[in-house]
Amino acid sequence: MSLAKLISVARGDAPADLLLKNAKIINTFVGIIEEGNVAIYGDRIAGLGNYLKAKEIIDLKGSYLAPGLINGHTHIESSMLHPAQYAQAVVPRGTSTVITDLHEITNVAGFDGIKFVLDWAQKLPLDMFFMAPSCVPATHMETSGAEITAHDIKRALKLPNVIGLGEMMNFPGIISGNKEVLKKIAAAQGKVIDGHAPGVTNKRLNAYLAAGIGSDHESTALEEGREKLRRGMHLMIREGSSEKNLATLLPLVNDRTFSRCFFVVDDRSCSDLLSEGDIDAVVRKAIQKGLEPVRAIQMATINTAEYFRLYDHGGIAPGYTANLITITDLSQLEIDMVFYKGHLVATAGNYLMSTPNTSAKELTDTVRIKPFGIEALKLTTSGESLPVIEIIPGQIVTKRRIERVKTKDGVVMPDLQEDILKLAVVERHKASGNIGLGLVKGFGLKRGALASSIAHDSHNIVAVGTNDPDIFTAIKEIERLQGGLVVCVDGKILAALLLPIAGLLSPEPLEAVVKKFENVEKTASGLGNIPPAPFALLSFIALPVIPELRLTDMGLVDVIEFKLI
Repeated sequence: MSLAKLISVARGDAPADLLLKNAKIINTFVGIIEEGNVAIYGDRIAGLGNYLKAKEIIDLKGSYLAPGLINGHTHIESSMLHPAQYAQAVVPRGTSTVITDLHEITNVAGFDGIKFVLDWAQKLPLDMFFMAPSCVPATHMETSGAEITAHDIKRALKLPNVIGLGEMMNFPGIISGNKEVLKKIAAAQGKVIDGHAPGVTNKRLNAYLAAGIGSDHESTALEEGREKLRRGMHLMIREGSSEKNLATLLPLVNDRTFSRCFFVVDDRSCSDLLSEGDIDAVVRKAIQKGLEPVRAIQMATINTAEYFRLYDHGGIAPGYTANLITITDLSQLEIDMVFYKGHLVATAGNYLMSTPNTSAKELTDTVRIKPFGIEALKLTTSGESLPVIEIIPGQIVTKRRIERVKTKDGVVMPDLQEDILKLAVVERHKASGNIGLGLVKGFGLKRGALASSIAHDSHNIVAVGTNDPDIFTAIKEIERLQGGLVVCVDGKILAALLLPIAGLLSPEPLEAVVKKFENVEKTASGLGNIPPAPFALLSFIALPVIPELRLTDMGLVDVIEFKLI
């Protein structure tokens, strides 16, 4: 693109490449709606005003024109989609920019995982910016497939479109002044540093923020979010597939605070992306809950862009990137056309770009388990009570309970009447033989077992079940498939979704992945009184940086005390 030519188009001396006329322009800088034409040259906006000459003219006939939406924090791996299929899911929904922390695939494949996504991102019609994974592994109490040191973070920050340091999940390490953790902070000096501080308050919050942390997406309570705003954090209001915080936190958004708030999804399944949308679904829901539409759009565009220092994104103004969406109904956020860098890439929900071939066997054969027998799943105790992980519906935080357990000859048995089920986490990166065993309450299974190679963040194999034979069969099927989700009853696999790329992603087309994912979810839901998004809930059981109690391949973790128990 010629800067001189861009300026010439802005002056009105040269014709634009594209003219969008008769638009109601949503001005995200000052929160108003203007009427006029928008001239585009190359991948940039040349100007707003009475422009008439262009190689191509599209009459918007009074439709709203807004900046493309920005998803400020997500792990695209949670969609279970190949990056090319992910773009096909989100671009027609108006997402033009994604800021993603690749710590899921990095925990499995290290820099090879980062390179896989970076390479594909260059071929897609959306801007993908990356946060260097800060916690690989997330803690010392689990086994991952890779380790990212402070030196590696410096290396990652030199890669294209890597703009900052991903969420610092090891908040106890920062608060206690752990040297290795602080080295990672130092390696990202001067960059945006995202936070992850569930339930951190008072002086502990001060200590965490003193390290230079700029944001948080883990607030689940109103007062928690209020304190973080008052202490200078940017509040990421999260509404994902299994983490739903919008209704709780939206009352914090007012004239004084809204510029410090923006929307994120964190984790969103392929099914939700296809049926409800991406960040557009969060904006739509916020509007339905009473947030003024222009303000809602600001919180999914300019606010996000300015936090991440993407100063040519998030607005419609001269020199800004021509990532734009047209909206036919503002109150319902009905998105029609999507422009990426001045080119129409989707219309009426249809993706107009050809999808590259995703069938190459990249990052496969990553599931490596030391052989074991069913006896390795026995959980024994000499007492009457044990710690139990209790699920909280609609949240990824859990409660630690002490429950009287059912035993037979010293072996702990699942108690279906009390909804206490067996959990297992099997290490799958280094064939170490580690198997963590525990109990969970609130899953609602009455028969069978579920297993998954998606287990945040180290992604070992996690399984829940009513009996050891089904748990064992489900785990062995994950090994045979080299990654996926499975449902097992009476020794038979009733449903499965193959995820051969790092045990996290499918190379299949969007609709095919959604169909199989919905089948495993539906099959699982038929096995009892199962909470929504059972595989998403299962995937977080092994995440030892979210309170209160978790299970890893090394054993039960008390997250509050940050130690194995």
